[in-house]
Amino acid sequence: MAPSSRRLRLQTLVRLRWVAVLGQTVTVLIVAFWLQFPLPVLACVLLIGALAVANALLAAAFPSTHRLEPLSAFAVLGLDLLQLGALLFITGGLANPFSPLICVPVIISFASQPPRHSLALLTLAMATITALAFSPFPLPWYPEETLKILPVMQVGTWFGIASMMGFAAFYAYRVSQEASLLADALSATELVLQREKHLSQLDGLAAAAAHELGTPLATISVVAREMEKELGEDERFGEDVHLLRSQSERCRDILRRLTTLPSANEAHMSRLPLSSMIEEVLAPHREFGIKLELVEKADRATEPVGLRNAGILYGLGNLVENALDFARSKVTVTVGHDSDKVSIVIEDDGQGFSQDILQRIGEPYVSSRARENRAGGLGLGLFIAKTLLERSGAKLHFENRSDQSGARISIVWPRRLMDAAATK
Repeated sequence: MAPSSRRLRLQTLVRLRWVAVLGQTVTVLIVAFWLQFPLPVLACVLLIGALAVANALLAAAFPSTHRLEPLSAFAVLGLDLLQLGALLFITGGLANPFSPLICVPVIISFASQPPRHSLALLTLAMATITALAFSPFPLPWYPEETLKILPVMQVGTWFGIASMMGFAAFYAYRVSQEASLLADALSATELVLQREKHLSQLDGLAAAAAHELGTPLATISVVAREMEKELGEDERFGEDVHLLRSQSERCRDILRRLTTLPSANEAHMSRLPLSSMIEEVLAPHREFGIKLELVEKADRATEPVGLRNAGILYGLGNLVENALDFARSKVTVTVGHDSDKVSIVIEDDGQGFSQDILQRIGEPYVSSRARENRAGGLGLGLFIAKTLLERSGAKLHFENRSDQSGARISIVWPRRLMDAAATK
């Protein structure tokens, strides 16, 4: 699983900020034009407008599915806190009845971000409310009346906001931690139950499948060999006969693998060099009429050796299959590695991704590309593949090729994650 699993979804923050912009705008309009209190309208409008512009730029720069790194989330929430603090500072400071809202960014951070970033934001919030206590600007009030806020009231408000912020932040953090632990426990339980069920049923299932399918597959193989002798050189049917025999042999290999489970003393089978992993991914997809080219940009002598990971194998296989589905004539898989990272790039020469799909790719039930005369969609499969690869520590990037038509998918791991087996 990726080490930075606590990431805040950008779309969530963008929507919350639009709510903040709307609320601040309505409040300024009511205070200035309905209650007709003296208010620095221009300064308030500039601060609210700055938040709106920053939010619009953020929404335009990243897709809705983008998840913020902890440092980026800290920067966004810190900007929100400072904007709200500035708005409160010019409208009465701690005397403003909306001053407790300064707690909101801190609570969001403690509910979704690592503790050290949240504590840094809490420190910034404490400095902000301290600055609000020394605001020289009066609270907007009736012109004919003077609203005097005693120092003891300012101190009490400061302690009230500080204590509420600390308690709410701690509560949000504990609830978030417990929810994460519960989700992890449920996932682990589900995996254990699935494994136990698989182990208890696999022997009987494999034996039954081998018994039922072994005879017809043997017959097909014999007939295919005879046909290959007669039609192997035929221009019309030779290629089809070769394909028929190779696929029947593949079915027999699958049955053989089903009937043999790896034992505990086969530890060497769990270690998989990068080149072997790529070949295991590509092998089932070489007989489909599309050229599948492998480009290795680094020496195999220095390639990483990792533990066999079914999630990585399935995820890469799904992406390769997707590329083959939409390619016109060729799919290229480029593999590279150095001392810091391992990268795999999958490119096809099809139509590529449409712009609206690029914004939402990887979400459940979103088809990756429009198909021409092809049944089904790959939205859920692509979502599963993306999730499995990200759990292994990979970062994925989907784009269209700039040099020619087609799509490009880049998968990058830190070298230390792919080299795990070598250190054990």
